[in-house]
Amino acid sequence: MKRTFSYLLLSVTAVIFSASLIASCTDDPVPLPMGSVKVKFDNVVGSKDLKLDSDTYMNAAGEEFKVSMLNYYISNIKFIAAAGNSYTVPQDSSYFLIREGNVDSQQITINNVPARNYTGIEFVIGIDSLRSVSDISKRKGILDKDSGPTNQEAMYWDWNPGYIFLKFEGTSDSATSSNNKFYYHIGGFGGLTEKTLNNIRVAKINFGDQRAAVSENGATQINLKADILKVFNGSTSVRIKENTSVMFMPFSKNIADNYMTMFSLDQIINQ
Repeated sequence: MKRTFSYLLLSVTAVIFSASLIASCTDDPVPLPMGSVKVKFDNVVGSKDLKLDSDTYMNAAGEEFKVSMLNYYISNIKFIAAAGNSYTVPQDSSYFLIREGNVDSQQITINNVPARNYTGIEFVIGIDSLRSVSDISKRKGILDKDSGPTNQEAMYWDWNPGYIFLKFEGTSDSATSSNNKFYYHIGGFGGLTEKTLNNIRVAKINFGDQRAAVSENGATQINLKADILKVFNGSTSVRIKENTSVMFMPFSKNIADNYMTMFSLDQIINQ
């Protein structure tokens, strides 16, 4: 840092004072230590662990069902701290596809998190509109619609360009389809050239009296539960018999509003 003085006459005392001030201004602040945080997503059905293609569950309407697939995108992660010290994960490092059929996908690691105590976490369920319309060169890895999990799990609509935020499929005797299957494929980022469905939702989880104490040498793990019963039992009651297949249609908004609340804190492990 440099300072220029236009005064023609300066006392010796003033010069010395100014020099010391300049020296103090050039000192860089001590960098904050960084740590890593693991976030684990445990998919459940009420008080039961979710098991694909095996266990039978029941929603609030009394409809029995089995689950064959559960995938959802998590993005734009933010760790909440007091006094304006929250930390937003850089966007390029903040896209994940959680798949019940892939155990490794259910735990994500965030590096270079400033060391402090965090009181909550926020994230988008789905893919934000900016990234959805970005050049394909900015949509690689988990966002690559032509290869990798996004393509293999069919998490992108080619007929209506955009990511599927949540894909929830299963079977139920209450389903009105010929094969007793139900399908909930929820997406819609608001549209590129005209206004369309916007099912982007933000989940906010407060840690209550727990804290994620991120430190340079420690290992912090945040365990979250995702209760898929909330897909049925939220602000809108969703019945499989009446809503066997929900995709890009107005009713999908109700399901998005429901699953926005399906996340809760299980425990935090600070080591």
